[in-house]
Amino acid sequence: MIQPLAYIHPQAKIADNVVIEPFVTIHKDVEVGEGTWIGSNSVIMDGARIGKNCRIFPGAVVSAPPQDLKYKGEPSTVTIGDNTVIRECVTLNRGTALDKNTTTIGSNCLLMAYVHVAHDCVIGDNVIIANSVQLAGHINVYDYAFIGGTSAVHQFVEIGAHSMISGGSLVRKDVPPFTKAGREPLSYIGINSVGLRRRGFSAESINEIQEIYRIIFLKKYNVTKALDIIEAEFNPTVERDEIINFVSNSQRGIMKGFGI
Repeated sequence: MIQPLAYIHPQAKIADNVVIEPFVTIHKDVEVGEGTWIGSNSVIMDGARIGKNCRIFPGAVVSAPPQDLKYKGEPSTVTIGDNTVIRECVTLNRGTALDKNTTTIGSNCLLMAYVHVAHDCVIGDNVIIANSVQLAGHINVYDYAFIGGTSAVHQFVEIGAHSMISGGSLVRKDVPPFTKAGREPLSYIGINSVGLRRRGFSAESINEIQEIYRIIFLKKYNVTKALDIIEAEFNPTVERDEIINFVSNSQRGIMKGFGI
């Protein structure tokens, strides 16, 4: 299952049933889980921890040193969960000692061609990142988020679960969970109702999420006032509490409301 034209350091840990195509380079401090396929001309560098049944397409570079002038060569990692697909020419930089010391990609993710994930990012499970998206350092992307092609995301931004960002966006502010984001500057354009229905959210939950975001984004309250109203008028639910926690803990501030 390992082609003779591939280079694999003898101390790399390669599990059973891994397929490694010609001209792959795998460095010393690497672990690859069962059933993973690694396409030709991929480079898997020190610190890569790749899960089971992943697919890494030609030209990808996994666990390259971070493009951060503060990085001094300290050991760090990139961790990729099970069943994740890394398409052509994706670049994943490992973490730095000044933050998490690792970059994490969850399970069941799809990173399309030419995506860049910088140091110390955390990508949740079931995330889709479309072609040529560029993520700066220290970004958190939560489960089931979707980022449209050629978008650029500023460092330290948080992108909430089940959110959807339109292609070509410049993401400078946090994107709360369950929302759709678009326009320039990036703004609230509704909730991701189609995605929520596909994932089994009830009509009652979707309606509640929509009413909460009307208060945050459409009523022109400041954020503190909007959160006070939501806590007073809505009974605690998982979705309500997730929205309140995300917005109240936002360090960069959340995106603009519609028409604001």
